Amino acid sequence: MEDLPSPPLKTGEVRVAVVAAAANFPDVLVIAGEYQIKVPPPFVPGSEFAGVITEVSPEVAGRSIGDRVTGTGLVGAFAEEIVARADKVSPIADGVDERVAAAFGVAYRTAFHTLRSVARVGSGDRVIVLGAGGGVGLAAVQLGVLLGAEVTAVASSSEKLAVAESYGATHLINHREGDVRTALRAAVPGGADAVIDPVGGALSEPALRALGRGGRFVTVGYASGEIPAIPLNLVLVKGIHIVGFQFQDIPADEFARNESELNELLVNRRVVPHVGATFALEDTGKALRLVADGRAVGKVLIEINRGELA
Repeated sequence: MEDLPSPPLKTGEVRVAVVAAAANFPDVLVIAGEYQIKVPPPFVPGSEFAGVITEVSPEVAGRSIGDRVTGTGLVGAFAEEIVARADKVSPIADGVDERVAAAFGVAYRTAFHTLRSVARVGSGDRVIVLGAGGGVGLAAVQLGVLLGAEVTAVASSSEKLAVAESYGATHLINHREGDVRTALRAAVPGGADAVIDPVGGALSEPALRALGRGGRFVTVGYASGEIPAIPLNLVLVKGIHIVGFQFQDIPADEFARNESELNELLVNRRVVPHVGATFALEDTGKALRLVADGRAVGKVLIEINRGELA
């Protein structure tokens, strides 16, 4: 922990007093220098935050001091304040707590856009979610169930699977207890319609094999630290579609529709992010270790200015 000068406010930016920040696996990669975008140290880590605007540059319209906002960036969130572009922060809806907003952002947006626009999941579809206890994975379980899918959750512990079950997962598979391929065949004997994979590694191939003909395999990330090698003959024989997820690839009209639907789910509390652990700012290292070791269940939050802004 260090006291640093307040970051200067530039044209088009706002200063936000951070109430809560979320610790995500990409933060671990950025710190390790293993993310696709390199950040020269020293830097303040943290990519996802929610808080209250305390200063606005003169050129900014539509944002005011006192506005509650949430946002993302590559670094800077694990601090008492962050400076961000005004057009990159979004208002927090009335009735939604800053902690909820910080936990909801990236994971739930990733999961929902993946399910709706990439995997094209609809009512009655059979969906396999890998890493179902993590931030994106558990969000995909919750949202997949809301979309009417039958969800098979694959995770590394009974604790994670119990949480996935509480959010509606039908089939539960602990990949550390037995053969995953056999378990998936028993859970989805007719073949799955879609696989959501934020994990990669050794789980990807058995999940791919569990797809039915014409199934969709969406690769979202590689939390395992291993990029899988996929046998293309499986893709050919089953006519499988393998697609990578990136926000910028979602068509503009679908992106707007998805964001509107997701916001409605949040405001109406039809979906509430699962916060598995909360840390103080001085314990940010412990929060990141929990995420890095794969022990996090749902979202991990860092609370910062809550008392001061209450």
